[in-house]
Amino acid sequence: MAGYFLAGKNMMWFLVGGSLFSSNIGSEHFVGLAGTAAADGVAIGGFELNAVYLVQLLGWVFLPVYIASFCYTMPEYLKKRFGGRRIHVYYAFLSLVLYVLVKLSVDIYSASLFIQVVIGWNLYLSVLLILSMTAVYVVTGGLAAVIYTDTLQTLLIVIGGLTLMAFSLVEVGGFQGLYEGYMSAVPNTTLSGETSCGYPRNDSFKMLRGASDDILPWQGFFFGQTTASIWYWCADQVIVQRALAAKSLAHAKGGTLMAGYLKLLPTFMFVIPGMVSRVLFTDAVACVKAEDCEKICQNPVSCSNIAYPLLVTNILPTGLRGLMLAVMLAALMSSLSAICNSASTIFTIDIWSTYRNHASEKEKMIVGRILVFALLFLSILWIPVVQLKQGGLLFVYIQNVTGCLAPPITAVFLGGMFWSRINEKGAFWSLMVGLVMGVVRLTLDLTYQAPTNCAEDTRPAVVQLHFMYFTLILFWVCVGVMVIVSLLTDPIPESRLQRLTFWTRHSQQEYEEFPDSGPSTSDKYELDKDGVMGQTAKNGTVGETTDTDRTSVQNGTSTNSGEATRVVDEVGEVEETSCRTRCSQFIVWFCGLKPKKTLTAEEQAEMEHRLTSIEQTKFESIILNINLIVILSVAVFMFIYFTFLWV
Repeated sequence: MAGYFLAGKNMMWFLVGGSLFSSNIGSEHFVGLAGTAAADGVAIGGFELNAVYLVQLLGWVFLPVYIASFCYTMPEYLKKRFGGRRIHVYYAFLSLVLYVLVKLSVDIYSASLFIQVVIGWNLYLSVLLILSMTAVYVVTGGLAAVIYTDTLQTLLIVIGGLTLMAFSLVEVGGFQGLYEGYMSAVPNTTLSGETSCGYPRNDSFKMLRGASDDILPWQGFFFGQTTASIWYWCADQVIVQRALAAKSLAHAKGGTLMAGYLKLLPTFMFVIPGMVSRVLFTDAVACVKAEDCEKICQNPVSCSNIAYPLLVTNILPTGLRGLMLAVMLAALMSSLSAICNSASTIFTIDIWSTYRNHASEKEKMIVGRILVFALLFLSILWIPVVQLKQGGLLFVYIQNVTGCLAPPITAVFLGGMFWSRINEKGAFWSLMVGLVMGVVRLTLDLTYQAPTNCAEDTRPAVVQLHFMYFTLILFWVCVGVMVIVSLLTDPIPESRLQRLTFWTRHSQQEYEEFPDSGPSTSDKYELDKDGVMGQTAKNGTVGETTDTDRTSVQNGTSTNSGEATRVVDEVGEVEETSCRTRCSQFIVWFCGLKPKKTLTAEEQAEMEHRLTSIEQTKFESIILNINLIVILSVAVFMFIYFTFLWV
């Protein structure tokens, strides 16, 4: 299963970096990021620059602990750190819910909208096309296939995005022309006096804005929204799984550095073209009246989300138009495959295996595929909600939902990683309090439509509170609950914290498992010579091999008392003749199952040491730290430039 879920842990730094970037850049960036920039200016680019810091936080703080603790999923880390089952099962379910609400549904909707504008197809016909194009790719390839294709798709995304930026800036006369054109991009319905709305914001060219701003108040952004973003970049399976596939910690850090350099580009690739689109297609992108927006994009709330597709359709030559469609589809496939692969990992390892301890590899792989189709179906049902919420600003919708549900997770991960006194009871009740608060706020957000077209905001005060400030309050409430409950209950013994906190990541003491945490990963899986995990032999289950049998295994068979027996493979104890049937062969191919190789005790110990090592050479440390300083400095400069120096 490591071959499918962790790419055998053999990925080089540039493959990891490309996959991190490509997994993050989905079709919602082409549609949502550009659309929000068209409506409100450059501020939305701050989310991309903030990610530069957070992905380095993953590489320098979180990954060493994940690797040293021999964890393959984020729920598994919570199980090892706190014990019990309720925390890691809860987080696994919550992750799947978040994937539906803010990842799969948004990706599918934004890609469908792109195809609708560029090709002219019906929105839901485009949805069916997208699913049919990506379904087989998503479910038949493991993480290794995903990472290799992600790297190639990253190249496509960067080339296509920068190409469109160049064409769009030429169209408006450079950055000076963009400033003058954007500030005068007022729709005709406003100019004719039919409405007083539709004027660009006076601070459209400032990235960090005042405390009362409705898009990016800098206090709420840095101290509130960052807590939700830490979940995405440091504790979400989609991102962390790619970094864990690196062949060493040095390569993992190199991958996060490369991803950080690449995250400097979306401001240029998506934000600036989105603003250009308002200049060129003002009446469409900046429509004000609901009936006008309905005619233009079949969305009465706003048409800002069609900003990027309109650029592709109208300013690019035919050949480049096809290239950009391919780029967008590449981004979609990367994002969908990343999410579905990680969702399958979480469900099979942290939920299914928890309640079916002796499930065969065949069963788990098939269940993982079925889950993918179920999540895609639920995501399609959620698309109408995505389409109408947050004033039609897709990227703001993503951040709002994440801000309601993710801060408790961040609090638990940070508390568990940096303070050994935090225990299971403290973490659990922190998550429960955070869940109640977040669900109440999210329900109110979904119930009360955000005001559009300059309408007065008559929603309750708790809903009017900017979601970034709510995120800040939610995070600290969860921290407070976690600390108080932990101090009032028994601490976790030091022997059960070895290599599970930042301060004990180098510990050589033996880790003592919790008695009530269920089977650990080391109990369920063993490592073969290719780094691929097969199901461990325990209590006569699949893969059991005695010392006598192991010495006589040759060419796929083993002998015992002169009588030939079958070697059990990952498909389970299936007779060779039945495996030859077409049905069984299809299942083996579809699920990516491979024959298992058995390691000697010495080989397994050596492999496990390599996979848990966080050692770096002095040369590696110097190069990595120099690049860390450079990338963080560049991000600071870009924040300053786009806030004070641009215009």
